[in-house]
Amino acid sequence: MNRCAWVPSSPLDIEYHDIEWGVPSFDDRHLFEMLTLEGAQAGLSWTTILKKREGYRAAFSEFDAVKVARYSPARVARLLKNPEIVRNRLKVTSTVDNAKAFLAVQNEFGSFSAFLWNFVDGKPVQNHIRRLADIPAQTETSHSMSKALLKHGFRFVGPTICYALMQAVGMVNDHEIGCFRHAELYRRGT
Repeated sequence: MNRCAWVPSSPLDIEYHDIEWGVPSFDDRHLFEMLTLEGAQAGLSWTTILKKREGYRAAFSEFDAVKVARYSPARVARLLKNPEIVRNRLKVTSTVDNAKAFLAVQNEFGSFSAFLWNFVDGKPVQNHIRRLADIPAQTETSHSMSKALLKHGFRFVGPTICYALMQAVGMVNDHEIGCFRHAELYRRGT
């Protein structure tokens, strides 16, 4: 079975690629989770984050933004001692701040999904990636998304993180054309 060249050989990475990566998601809780994980990944490998994913879910109330937005400084201090997540103060506090911004965006736009998917007119961009080197790290759209998220008070949402989010939640189909998932997701998105 042909997969994208970036996929490590670990079962966890293969499962993520084969089942989740690039599948369009419109679920606000999942979108908040992926925004958090993409920010946590900055400077680290995605495999590291996948290994800590269950720890993140437990630490951040299954990504219930209402609960996370109410985390106290004492709760944040406890999180910074939790080996099940990336213990970086800026990343942990940004998750709490992002939960507050997330709720404000939901209130203003009806859902976080509606806000995000507006950047691609509500449907996945179908790219035709031939090789790993053809995948961009950021695009004009991810720059626009980053600016809008920053304007709404989000942190750890630079254009590269935004593009990784777009890939993860299926806003763009960046599976290589030789990968078995490209055609499956292409058919879904057209």
